[in-house]
Amino acid sequence: MNGKQRILATVRGEAIDRRAFMPISMSIAADEVGARYHDYATDFRVLARGQLAFAAAVGADFVSVISDPAVEAADLGAAIIAPEDQPASLDDTRSVLADKAALSGLGLPGGAAGRRMTNRIAAVDALAAGAKGQLLVEGWVEGPCAEAADLRGISRFMMDFFDDCAFVTDLLDFVTEVGITFACAQVAAGAGIIGVGDAASSLIGPDLFRKFVLERHRRYVAAIHGAGALARLHICGNSGPLIAMTRDLGYDIIDLDSMAGIAEARAAAGPAQVFNGNLDPVRSVRNGTPESVTADLHECAAAAGAAWIVGAGCEIPRGTPRANILAMRDFAFS
Repeated sequence: MNGKQRILATVRGEAIDRRAFMPISMSIAADEVGARYHDYATDFRVLARGQLAFAAAVGADFVSVISDPAVEAADLGAAIIAPEDQPASLDDTRSVLADKAALSGLGLPGGAAGRRMTNRIAAVDALAAGAKGQLLVEGWVEGPCAEAADLRGISRFMMDFFDDCAFVTDLLDFVTEVGITFACAQVAAGAGIIGVGDAASSLIGPDLFRKFVLERHRRYVAAIHGAGALARLHICGNSGPLIAMTRDLGYDIIDLDSMAGIAEARAAAGPAQVFNGNLDPVRSVRNGTPESVTADLHECAAAAGAAWIVGAGCEIPRGTPRANILAMRDFAFS
């Protein structure tokens, strides 16, 4: 059973030869091939080399185009802070939608993909060629709440929920269209799963999530499934209060950050929902030892049950000892 088959079987609840292993790698994958992070994030050839090299080195079952939250926003005109050797971020002091009226002038980039989006689609294609069907290839898009915050600025967007619900609705509808179009383009390029990163959802609470965001995630999932791929939800932070709602969205895999307890999530979602995580990426994975990583994974496994994939709560940090990552692999292999 290869990595792709293993993840697919896990999602379907079928027999597997061992647990699937899906560590999120970004900076550490760039380091694997000695690349500056800016080059990794903006040149699909560098990203593909880094992902394939890292997956081979640690026995990961997938490769991913995840790089930073600024891909769609950059192509929509957002101001980006792009260090040489760190992930890009949004410049909230110059948000493209600091003036709400600018929303009416935004449209999908030409061909539904601008320069950075086109690069990500090319990365999917390169990974699909390099993986040769042995690893699951993951595309990535920003979720509705996260992308809206990227364009509007996180503080402004949080206030908009109380000051201008009509604008929030219009903005979320727009970014949902962008996200779905981008996701489907990546599926067409060879992605077998699309990760949907929606960190900002952990900041708004269950009531606002239910009112404004929930149904838009349902549209993401329906579109991704309709295009022929799996869908994975990744919410940084404490997504625990949202799990009871997200279980009905149809996401094939839901990531759990270290702040979201697995036992509580399992109780809320039921036995069939596949979870990935939730080792603390810094305290456990980067700063731990192989022995402590293994012990932490035993706790996760006991709480998660069978529908669980070995992984950390978020990205494996740069500088993580290789022995700690291999301890995660060995646990999956055991």
